[in-house]
Amino acid sequence: MVGRQIGVLADRDGDIGYVIVGDAKGIFIPELSDYPLGRRVLRGLRLIHTHLKNEPINQDDITDLSLLRLDALIVVGLKDEHPHSIHLAYLLPPDSGRPYEIKNNIPFHRVETALGDFDGTISHLETEMQRVITGRGMHRMVHTRGVSDVHDKREWAILVSVSKGLRTEQEDSMEELKELANSSNVVVLDTVLQRPKEINPRYLMGEGKIKELVINALNKGATVLIFDQDLNPAQIKAIGDITELKAIDRSQLILDIFARRAHSRDGRVQVELAQLRYRLPRLTGKGTAMSRLMGGIGGRGPGEMKLEIDRRRVRERIHLLERQLKALKCAREQRKARRIEKYIPIVSIIGYTNAGKSTLLNNLTKSKTFVEDKMFATLDTASRRLRFPRERDVIITDTVGFIRDLPKDLFTAFRATLEELEDADLLLHVVDISNPRFEQHIESVEKILSDLGLLQKPQLLVFNKEELVDREDVEAICRRFDAISVSALRPETFYRLLNAIESKLWPLKQEIVSL
Repeated sequence: MVGRQIGVLADRDGDIGYVIVGDAKGIFIPELSDYPLGRRVLRGLRLIHTHLKNEPINQDDITDLSLLRLDALIVVGLKDEHPHSIHLAYLLPPDSGRPYEIKNNIPFHRVETALGDFDGTISHLETEMQRVITGRGMHRMVHTRGVSDVHDKREWAILVSVSKGLRTEQEDSMEELKELANSSNVVVLDTVLQRPKEINPRYLMGEGKIKELVINALNKGATVLIFDQDLNPAQIKAIGDITELKAIDRSQLILDIFARRAHSRDGRVQVELAQLRYRLPRLTGKGTAMSRLMGGIGGRGPGEMKLEIDRRRVRERIHLLERQLKALKCAREQRKARRIEKYIPIVSIIGYTNAGKSTLLNNLTKSKTFVEDKMFATLDTASRRLRFPRERDVIITDTVGFIRDLPKDLFTAFRATLEELEDADLLLHVVDISNPRFEQHIESVEKILSDLGLLQKPQLLVFNKEELVDREDVEAICRRFDAISVSALRPETFYRLLNAIESKLWPLKQEIVSL
């Protein structure tokens, strides 16, 4: 008797993939690189191992079963160094009322009779699990689009926030993360908020909590964990080491939205540059190419040589994009010089994302810039001419929406575009008055303007979506902030805005002309 637990991992054909020798307390399961989970609900492996004192299935066993999505866990209990009892556990469908089934103390000599058609049982359970998960997806699609599509390729996510801040701030931030997920066409299955006494530097939350989170995500059919807090490379790797789910953070989600929405050459160059700067320190040896940036269980890579090649290619691409960005900036400078020669004032519309800036531009200038009720629906700068009485014209420009804690790499990449605000004669700061967080939005925009050195630029604060708020409240808020209100959907409300622009802009223009 070796005094150690012994285990084997067998597939559904009975072939042994691994033989494991542990210690007296347990076994260590290796990376299952040859048995990837992908979008399957079960891995197709059964773990059979011994308990030296005929102990029943414990929590560590259940954690392995749930995290690794094993077909079944079979424990052979020993007594007097001989097989005595069989203890069995397997996962159940999400709608069964409990996550797993445990059958303890099955006599060893009666195991075949007790288990019956076990292969058929596991096959049926897997079918039911897949049916429930697919059914949930179709149910969501029916209620969101009015149709069902079994080929839906959207990501299904659990949103996670781990913070020591105030509960209300954490909840507000989570609501914004939901909106960002919606803009990236992600289906939100659940949200998890944690306020630990201390932030775990490895997982943000404790190891036990992160395992609970992953098990919950797998049970619900999630394909990605989205953290509201930024994850460093070590945290992404650590979380990836205990699950095959993707783990991304808020910054990467925003970068994904920008990548989907950027259409102009300037926008595409700036977004790609931001993505590469973000990804470079996060490249690890866990994958086989740049596209595989987050490793999971079994993410064994080809070694450091391939990793260094990837890093060198990323750096070379960054240098190329930086040169392209400089060339594009020169072209913008030339266009700017032509505008200055004609003395045409520039009004730049700024504001928090999804405040209604593009809708306002469209209805002010009778144009057709793309609009959608999503965050960052419009990324590419749009400029239109707006004519005032007495043959006065201005160039009115719609800029990319702002957001709190704009990812550093994204801010750096878009700095050249945002610096165009320096040329504006007036900043039109549009705020969604119907959003309960509008004051935080104002603060976030002002912080970005401060970082750009533009806080002293002439501004006009405009509260949009006045039709969604009680008129008395709108008037009180406008008096408090020395602002005006409009409805971007109702051009008849624009007279206050146009009068305010004239009173602020034209004296400035007369001074320029007199010079």
